[in-house]
Amino acid sequence: MSIGAIRLCAAALLLALWQGLALSGLFFRDVVPTLQKIVYGLVALFGTPAFYSNLAVTGGELALALLIGGITGLFVGFALGSNASLSSAYERWLSYLGPTPKIILFPVMIMLFGVGSGSKVAMGAVSCFFPIAISVAAGVRGVSPTFRRVGRSLQANAWQMFTKIELPAMAAPLVNGFRLGFGVAIIGVLLAETKLSNQGIGFMIINAFSRFDMPQMYALLIVTIASAATINALAVRAARHFGAKTF
Repeated sequence: MSIGAIRLCAAALLLALWQGLALSGLFFRDVVPTLQKIVYGLVALFGTPAFYSNLAVTGGELALALLIGGITGLFVGFALGSNASLSSAYERWLSYLGPTPKIILFPVMIMLFGVGSGSKVAMGAVSCFFPIAISVAAGVRGVSPTFRRVGRSLQANAWQMFTKIELPAMAAPLVNGFRLGFGVAIIGVLLAETKLSNQGIGFMIINAFSRFDMPQMYALLIVTIASAATINALAVRAARHFGAKTF
């Protein structure tokens, strides 16, 4: 049996299990809605103009968070990876602070950036900074010294060494770091939107939950998961196109 067939069987089994639970009567009404209700929820969602405006808000916040956190993590990781003294002094801090739930910083973000999009962007940027910085630092240390010697023999300057030799050589950890950063950035932005916001996909999810509109809530969750999976798959394909091995 091919891999595609195995995946289809697993998906069909999961859907059948969900439908069985929905029809079993074991749960309160619509806690586990039937597949038909979820499909109706998806159709209604795509026909609602507010969905697209809220999607644009979350997408803009996420893009800005990735830009800020990604660039900062890239330069910090490169500095730590290329300087043993900096790595010994500070990289352990990143390793300790990285797994800390960033949502506990949300009150601080509100005080610093207000209740608008700024605090959500800050949450996403802080969330994605750590995995990107740690991955880039490991990637810099993994660059073969031979590559650097070749660059120096060709009299490459610092910028040329970075863009032409080091950056391509650490493509795999760089892509994997950004994939991890993207995942936690989504979590940070959506969690922040569920806590204090009147716009965004996170707000729509918690609003549907508060109204006990479970079909719409599940429809929003499906759209969010599918969007994240699509972007992740595109990143993997792009990395493989450039010869980077990803996990």
